Amino acid sequence: MKALRRFAVKDLLLIAAMAALGIAIKPVVVPLAHLVSTPLLIPGGALAGGLYMMWLVMAAGLTGKRGAATLAAVVQAILVLITGVVGSHGVMSLLSYSLPGLAIDGTLLLLRHRCCCRPCCFAAGIAANLTGTVITNLIFFRLPLIPLLLSLAVAALSGGLGGLLSWQLLKGLRRYGVLGETPRLS
Repeated sequence: MKALRRFAVKDLLLIAAMAALGIAIKPVVVPLAHLVSTPLLIPGGALAGGLYMMWLVMAAGLTGKRGAATLAAVVQAILVLITGVVGSHGVMSLLSYSLPGLAIDGTLLLLRHRCCCRPCCFAAGIAANLTGTVITNLIFFRLPLIPLLLSLAVAALSGGLGGLLSWQLLKGLRRYGVLGETPRLS
């Protein structure tokens, strides 16, 4: 619990809310994505992932703290295990849901950013969705090379767009004074 001490109660509430929103949007978005992804022989999560990975990027941007995306992703994994909602991978959910959050935090650490600008949110979204797509492919799908490459390309595009959507939401929240200033670069 020592790692949680750097998060204020407000941060933990925002992280929990972003985790819940990410889970809540999946049952709506994934079936729609399957309409497009199934004929292309790629998993629906690769296409829809940007829209639910964006909430992990939002967790990092709302708090401005390292580890927020990972914590939100772990909360998602636990929620999925407990509730058994759409997208449950059983005990493997601990990996398939947690690693995209870790990818976001790792990307932001490497870039030395905190969801403070459009490029870092874009990169964080790409990292999250590519990680999720690779993990689910390794665990479940084991796609042949061409569908895998198509799936990864779609995942990168979708993740990047989700990151940009997160940036727009964060920018709007800051503009209207709902959030404080943009987090400083570290």
